[in-house]
Amino acid sequence: MKLLNLKGTVVLQKNLNASTRIVVNQGGTRSSKTYSLAQLIILKALQTKGKVYTICRKTLPALKSSAYRDFFNILESHNLYNPDNHNKSELTYKLNGNTIEFISVDQPAKVRGRKRNYVWLNEANEFSFEDWVQLTLRTTERIYLDFNPSDPYSWIYDNVMNREDCTFIKSTYLDNPFLPEETIKEIERLKQLDSNYWQIYGLGDMAQATETIFRQFEICNNIPTEATLIALGMDFGYSNDPTAIAEVYKLNDDLYINELLYAKGLTNQDIGNKLRELNITRQTEIIYDSAEPKSGEEIRRLGFSMFPAKKGADSINMGIDILRRYKIHITKNSTNAINEFKYYKWLVDKNGHVINKPATNQLDHLIDAIRYVALNKLTTNYSGKYYIL
Repeated sequence: MKLLNLKGTVVLQKNLNASTRIVVNQGGTRSSKTYSLAQLIILKALQTKGKVYTICRKTLPALKSSAYRDFFNILESHNLYNPDNHNKSELTYKLNGNTIEFISVDQPAKVRGRKRNYVWLNEANEFSFEDWVQLTLRTTERIYLDFNPSDPYSWIYDNVMNREDCTFIKSTYLDNPFLPEETIKEIERLKQLDSNYWQIYGLGDMAQATETIFRQFEICNNIPTEATLIALGMDFGYSNDPTAIAEVYKLNDDLYINELLYAKGLTNQDIGNKLRELNITRQTEIIYDSAEPKSGEEIRRLGFSMFPAKKGADSINMGIDILRRYKIHITKNSTNAINEFKYYKWLVDKNGHVINKPATNQLDHLIDAIRYVALNKLTTNYSGKYYIL
């Protein structure tokens, strides 16, 4: 068949050659894990009839933006897509007499209620061990997993990879011959920016993010004259928390941060007065916390260009990921910003394990303000250059 001549990577070939019930794909970013497994499911379906193939992820939005999208892109690129076979409401597709179903584990009835022949757990480290048990008990033939090795305490290591019926496949961006040179350079920049990120997302090796989130930033005397102001970030406070405002500049692949305001008890009128004292005009964009629309509108009416931050699911971690792709410089007079970046930490559980979520009750007002700028100005709808896939 025509699709058998598709352009595949070594990742696809290794999965095709695997003969065990379980096949685990551990790899770094852009190593072609997701795309190769979507190709694999299509190839398997073209060689069988009457089978049920389940492709799942933790949440439905994440599924639609990854495996679901890649699956149909491959079908369309090989003239195999038939809209009559696609039930978009049920998220199923009929291919060569087989059923391909797309589910998320936040749909318990679909996870627990039906049997299947093949299952693919996309980004398996997002699943719980209970999710794994329920899915595998109802799978009769082959189980595929893919994940980034960011959690050394994952159930995948403890309960799956030590099984005799498991094949382990490791991949990196170097296994993907179709990556553009610009993307390769972005990945390899992690060597200098963050050694743990490089180990996980570059080399595809198991690692654990240390407790401190921003481990590499520099203190500078001034903002370079050739740097470009991206925007101001603003996080509102009043009684207990300060209102925080910072300038965010960009020069090549470096970000420069300059603290402008860090004060409690300010009304929106007070904030407007402070902005005027700082010579901030309508020409400068200010990105503010979208959870405070009333305050944003009041300051806009005072004559400033206010834009709400584009927050969404997991936007805190996304903003952190964007910022950690840059070398960050903070002016020496930005004492509160320096303090926040120095002590901003991941949550640690009762067993001492670092969790990929910022700890609560820590100083993060300027970091939040800067993160709003990152979300609005340094990424493009979760698929831009700076987002770690």
